[in-house]
Parts: sequence; C-alpha cells; structure tokens
Amino acid sequence: MVNIIPVIDAVAYMRFSTRLQDEEIQRNSINQLATREGFKINSEHIDRAVSGRLSSRPELDKMLAGIRANKIRTVVVYKLDRLGRSLANLIDLLQEFKNKRVRLISICDGVDTEKDDPMSRAFFQLLGVFAELECEMIRQRVLDGQANARAKGKHCGRPQGSKDKGQRTKSGYLLRYAGVSKEKRKLGRRENGKTINT
Repeated sequence: MVNIIPVIDAVAYMRFSTRLQDEEIQRNSINQLATREGFKINSEHIDRAVSGRLSSRPELDKMLAGIRANKIRTVVVYKLDRLGRSLANLIDLLQEFKNKRVRLISICDGVDTEKDDPMSRAFFQLLGVFAELECEMIRQRVLDGQANARAKGKHCGRPQGSKDKGQRTKSGYLLRYAGVSKEKRKLGRRENGKTINT
C-alpha cells in the first residue's frame, strides 16, 4: 500500500512582537487575499512575543518542518518582516522556499513568487544582490578579524594538537609505511654515537 502524504494547500504565518498586538489586522488581510485568489488557509502558525531577529521560533520551526516534508505548497504573510528582520535569515528562508517550490505571498509588499510580474522579478534580483553583499561582508569581517589577531601576535588557523608540538621527521613516516613496528620506531637509530628519533 502506497503512503500518501497529505498536502496542505496553504498556511498563514503571523508573528507579533508583543502579546498586546491586535491579530485581526493580519488575519483578516490574509483571509481576504485567500478568498480573492481562490484557495483556503488550512492552518495558522502564530509566534507571539517573539523577535523577528531569531532564526528559530516555535511556530516558524513547525511550518518549516511541514515545508521540508513537502506538506505545504503556499505560505501567506502580511509583511515580509513578519518572517524575519534579519536579512541573512530572510534570505535563507526564501531560498528554502524556492528550493522546495513553495509559493510565498506577502500582502503589503506586493510579492507573489508564483507570478512573473515586474515586482516579483525585481524582488528576487534584489535578494540576490543582498545575498551576495551579505556573503562579502562576512568574508571581510573574517579577514579583518584575522589581520587584527595577527597584529596582536595571535596564531590564526588550525590549533596545534598535542601530537604536533614537536617537528616531525620524514623518516618516521617512511618507516611506518615500510611496516616498521611502533616499538622499533621508538628505539630510533644511531648516528655518530647519538640516538636520533625517527
């Protein structure tokens, strides 16, 4: 018997910074759009008193789990800043929506990723520019941090492990790969009356 995954037609995502915010404005706008577009909002994901800068939020995480399980095809938000206020987080979310072929509708921003209109095209082009800018800014911050650390005499790169404190000799590797036992390698070899560890 084939297991059929039920696909939810559309979900609404709402976020409120405080518990005192009126939910009806967002909910009414989303329901009106759904009626106008001819689809049904099957579930609501509402994060209350949660900052938009957080990449992990209880209801957002539940919605993403549904998207990753291919159960959600459309996400409707009142404004994009409800999804996230961090540019990096917003770009990651939208990229995941795109990869999973999830339609995103943002009412106030006039964005509908299913429509090939000037606003949606410009929106995705701007997202690409911002994604590249964010990547370059992160890279520059890393380089600046490394330069600052070097100027203070700090080591950059992989930390030395406990086995890397002494300089290794090529002969040790050669003897190991030649099948010489560990015990015999520890004994070392004699040159000019001195023991030289290999």
